[in-house]
Formats: sequence, structure tokens, C-alpha cells
Amino acid sequence: MAGRVEGKVAFITGAARGQGRSHAVRLAEEGADIIAIDVCKRISSNEDIPAPTPDDLAETADLVKNLNRRVVTAEVDVRDYAAVKAAVDSGVEQLGRLDVIVANAGIGNGGQTLDHTSEADWNDMIDINLSGVWKSVKAAVPHLISDGRGGSIILTSSVGGLKAYPHTGHYIAAKHGVVGLMRTFAVELGHHSIRVNSVHPTNVNTPLFMNEGTMKLFRPDLENPGPDDMAVVAQMMHVLPIGWVEPVDISNAVLFLASDESRYVTGLPMTVDGGSMLK
Repeated sequence: MAGRVEGKVAFITGAARGQGRSHAVRLAEEGADIIAIDVCKRISSNEDIPAPTPDDLAETADLVKNLNRRVVTAEVDVRDYAAVKAAVDSGVEQLGRLDVIVANAGIGNGGQTLDHTSEADWNDMIDINLSGVWKSVKAAVPHLISDGRGGSIILTSSVGGLKAYPHTGHYIAAKHGVVGLMRTFAVELGHHSIRVNSVHPTNVNTPLFMNEGTMKLFRPDLENPGPDDMAVVAQMMHVLPIGWVEPVDISNAVLFLASDESRYVTGLPMTVDGGSMLK
């Protein structure tokens, strides 16, 4: 079935690459126009992970345009509410409406137990992965309310938003908090016919996961572990025989939640996890 979000406009954070880019392309494939934002620079606590760039965001825009859909982009840090609001307002002015919010922007790092996590790392994680999600919805949802057509809000959490893992406690806390945001927004916005759900990926094949730091976190026994070394341990997390999923696997869940196929689905933490939650 084609055109599952035909005529809709989606606002996506963290859209320069990875899951955010994949969400933009997948929704555009099914007929949506896109407002895409990304910080496009390094976050201090994510120094070991290559930063998204303005060229990455431009490439996302080109991919959407090549699907004959409209796209508006902006380089914005989700910690900056005023900047997020300005980007959304400008995008809606140019594209004429807003129907879908995908609060996807986030960072990931780890290695320390909570009692040894630095205050700087804690603050960056909570400010981006939790407060940034709240600010993104807060900035964009007035358009859904004022238009009176309802809409769909999708928040990116993680399997780490539903259970704990060691050495990533600040990430676990933030992603658990996203579930609280999702459920509260769902209760508060339901009378506007606005649905709010969260997606909970396992490991995803993006730069946020496929990097030297993560590989060493999974295989501290090896000096220079690679993807194959990490896969041996990562497969143990899942019921299905996989170490990770692809971005499009999450995008397909986002598409379902953005479309009218899920018109009565709200307050749902949707896992795309290879059975990780069963272990």
C-alpha cells in the first residue's frame, strides 16, 4: 500500500544521518513532506563518535527531494527551545501544516557505572535525550492542536527505556524518562485526537552504535575489537539470531505509528528489538 502518509508533514529531529535520516526518507517515500533538524556538530560528551555535519543534513534533504517531496532543514540543538520552535514555525509556514512529530535526536555513550559518571556526561545525556525530547514536542505540538486535525507524535526511546543495562545508567535514566513523557503526553493530548507513542529499538546499525567506543564496551577483553567481535556478544541480547537491526526497521515502525493505520494506537511502547525484552 503506497501513500500511507500522503499529504502529511513530519517534523523530525536528529535527521542528518542514522535513524533520523532513515525516518525522513521512509516517510517521504510514503508521501510526507519533511521538516528536518539536526545539531550538525560535536557534543562534548560524545567525542569518540564522529559528529553529524551540515553536509549530512544536506544529503538527507537531497534524498527527500529525490523522492519528489518538499523538505525544510535547519541546524538546531534540541536543548535550545527557542531555536527548535523557530525552526518548526518556519517549516510549517513554508509547508503549510504539521501532522507528525518524530522526536528522535539523541546521543549515546557509556563505560562508567553511575557512581563514576561525570556530572558533565550526566547533564548532556539528560538535556539531550530527555529534555530535548520534551522541548521538541513542546515547540511543535501547538501546530497539531491549532490545526484541529489531530496527529501523531513518536518519541525515540530504547530497549534501555524498558530495562537496565550496566555502565550506561545516565542513558537508561533518560530513555526511561522518555516513556514517562510519552504516556503523559498521550493522556494530556488525547482529547485533541493526538496520539503519542514511543519506539524502543535494540542496537541499530548507525554511527551511534557502530563505533570504536561501543565495540570496546561490548568486548573489553580485546584490544581492537571489530563488528564481528561485537556481534558475538550482541547476539546474546536477542531471541532472534541477530546482533543489531537496520535503521529502516525502526523507520517502518515509525511509519506505522505516523499513519492512519494506527489511528487508535496511543500510549504504546513499541519494541523493535529482536526479542531483546524476552531476555
